[in-house]
Amino acid sequence: MTSKTQQTTNEIKNFVLSSYFGDGLRITFGAVIPSLILSQFGLLQTGITVSLGALCASIADTPGPITHRRNAMLVTTLVVSVVSLLTGFANASVYFLGILILVFSFLFSMLYVYGNRIASIGTAALLVMTLGIGDIRSFSEILLYTLYIIGGGLWYSALSISLYKIMPYRLAQQSLGDCVIEVAHFMRIKAGFYKEGMDYDENYKKLLECQVLVNEKQNAVRDLLFKSREIVRESTQQGRFLVIVFVDVMDLFEQIMSTFYSYKTLHKQFDEIGILKQFEVVLLQLSDQLEEVGYALKADTKPQLSLRLPREIRDLKLEIEALERGDYGNEFKESGVQALNNIEVNVENIFNRIKKINGYFKDRKARKLTKSQTQSAYFISHEEYEFSLFRENLALKSEIFRHAIRVSVVMLIGFIIAQSYNFLHSNWILLTIMVIMKPAFSLTKERNYHRLIGTIIGAIVGMSILSWVEDGKALFAILLICMLGAYSFQRKNYVVSVLFMTPFILILYDFLGMGSRAIFIERVYDTIIGGSIAFVASHVFLPSWEHQKLKTVLVEMIEANLAYYHQVSTYYFGQQYDKIPYKIIRKEVYVRSANLASAFQRMFSEPKSKQLSIKEIHKFSVLNHLMSSYVATLALYIMEHKEEIPAIEWLKEIASNSEKLLNEAMMTLIKNENTAGVELKILPLKHIFKEDDDAILIAEQFIDLQKVAFDIYKISEKIKV
Repeated sequence: MTSKTQQTTNEIKNFVLSSYFGDGLRITFGAVIPSLILSQFGLLQTGITVSLGALCASIADTPGPITHRRNAMLVTTLVVSVVSLLTGFANASVYFLGILILVFSFLFSMLYVYGNRIASIGTAALLVMTLGIGDIRSFSEILLYTLYIIGGGLWYSALSISLYKIMPYRLAQQSLGDCVIEVAHFMRIKAGFYKEGMDYDENYKKLLECQVLVNEKQNAVRDLLFKSREIVRESTQQGRFLVIVFVDVMDLFEQIMSTFYSYKTLHKQFDEIGILKQFEVVLLQLSDQLEEVGYALKADTKPQLSLRLPREIRDLKLEIEALERGDYGNEFKESGVQALNNIEVNVENIFNRIKKINGYFKDRKARKLTKSQTQSAYFISHEEYEFSLFRENLALKSEIFRHAIRVSVVMLIGFIIAQSYNFLHSNWILLTIMVIMKPAFSLTKERNYHRLIGTIIGAIVGMSILSWVEDGKALFAILLICMLGAYSFQRKNYVVSVLFMTPFILILYDFLGMGSRAIFIERVYDTIIGGSIAFVASHVFLPSWEHQKLKTVLVEMIEANLAYYHQVSTYYFGQQYDKIPYKIIRKEVYVRSANLASAFQRMFSEPKSKQLSIKEIHKFSVLNHLMSSYVATLALYIMEHKEEIPAIEWLKEIASNSEKLLNEAMMTLIKNENTAGVELKILPLKHIFKEDDDAILIAEQFIDLQKVAFDIYKISEKIKV
């Protein structure tokens, strides 16, 4: 297990090696170089405009295949140049400017219908519009300003593409490393269930939150690996290595998911002999080992396999054998000892899987890796950019449409308020509204809080720096550090990003001779005003509450678990295992579990009056996690014992009843009433076992699944959304 000091060191190392820090370096370099070079010729203002163009292009340079990134950066450069031109002309009239703000805010906010990458193009366009408001120029100056924006966008695009050509696998390695580390974190949380005195509800909450992050990382890696032609072809050892490791990490995550039992029952039976503490220690060591693999991927080194772990696992096995022999007395239930046996076998499998992944590092160096059999086309989603999608969302029932109307009206109100008072700045008020307002109320609330806290603390830090540091070179070095921090944390931690961004802006204004104390006060004022307008509007004007769209998420979760259970159960009744359909269904379970956990988190951030059936939804989330964990256990068992499965046709009735219960749970959620017509119940197991019957373990899993399915059905009756 790692100490707190080691954990802190690991977190710092993890961040420095992450794609976040890499993005921060690239954006900082891309934005600073034009200003730095042109300032040498007395053209600092021109340099700042070129840097703005570079910054706009960087907004669309989010992780993904290079073709998508390249196209997004070039389209962004084109769009922001047009917006810059029109904003420059509209500055001649406050009325034209108001109309421009209203129209552009609506159109660019609607781009959320096409996903985050296209939405980022809209964000860049609104940024240029916002910063250009009130900047009255002549016709020739407007054209020059637009050309400088285009130049900056093209410069940054060329820089980003060039870095990719030099290191084509770097971003994929970093993302895969992040994914592995998040899976290790998931295992560390699961290890917490073996700790004596554990708060189960709190640990479940952490587990579900972590599952959201794991899913995000998996999707990011999936896009990078399977949408990049160089990697999909697996024509190099590095490409094969990344694909094979990712496939094994997905299987490993399933293995970790399947280690699920009634922890309360286990603690009641075994706390006195301390064997659960041994399990916790081993699982924490396994998570450390997996984390080491993640760091090795990001640093392009080779992980070291712990020599102590095999011994710890062997000791664990000997302890369980002692329990089976009755060395601790015979008061322990056979089912409890068998559960420990199953967990120990799973722990061994996890260790062997990690050992296998470690071996890939050696095989890559020896150039022994062969092409994987993964059919990547089945595991990636394809974005649709048809205009029909935009048109279909032009209705009040669309969350994005309501968001776009809300943003456009609030931006116009912010502009009118700023124009009414000389001491207010349209740019900062509108910029605050633009970055804070999100389609969901909870996200707007969170952004608002983070921006306000980050701005106030950052402004105090910035003023302190300007008061104490007078040397120009030292100030420039601090400015670069603040830029790097702001751009490195913008996707990871928004409050930290704003904390770095505010001193950066204050120092920049000081360099430009525009004062600092007045800027400090004005920035805080404008942030408070913009944030207040955005918060109130998201609460009262066409609000989007989570309970309004939660029914779909709940139904999709049951639907995914039902498909997963059906697919796995048929393997026990004669159907041959088919890897592709199984993995597609498994992926859907992970995605929808993450969607449910994410929706629950958002609802939890909303006002109490909007948190409908919050306790029931939490229990629903936990039960569905249980369901997928039990199904994963069944799936792994049959994969490891294909030739040893006994005839268990008598379990079909139990399996069918479980599916019936899940189907009825779905219908109950859809119609808000029981549609079965009869009272559904748990069917008893009628089969009589012999003492040495191999089917006992399988039957126990099917019975447990039926109980969970029944609980899901009963809790679905209580949910009102």
